[in-house]
Amino acid sequence: SDMREANYKNSDKYFHARGNYDAARRGPGGAWAAKVISDARENVQRVTDLFKHGDSGHGVEDSRADQAANAWGRSGKDPNHFRPRGLPD
Repeated sequence: SDMREANYKNSDKYFHARGNYDAARRGPGGAWAAKVISDARENVQRVTDLFKHGDSGHGVEDSRADQAANAWGRSGKDPNHFRPRGLPD
């Protein structure tokens, strides 16, 4: 909801990292749930991209970058690494 409210260009990776960071801080169950949800969301997106764009590889790089940001946040690293300049607090 924060990402939708911010509606800020190039902030996707920041919100991926922050969501996983916040979940991981809730303990091992939070980190596990964040991984399961992140993986499921990326897999669903790949399937919908396949229907929209065929077997073009569309979105593969973006999905990998999203998963890298997810892992970054889950590992406890600062999600602000991905924060775009000018994103409101």
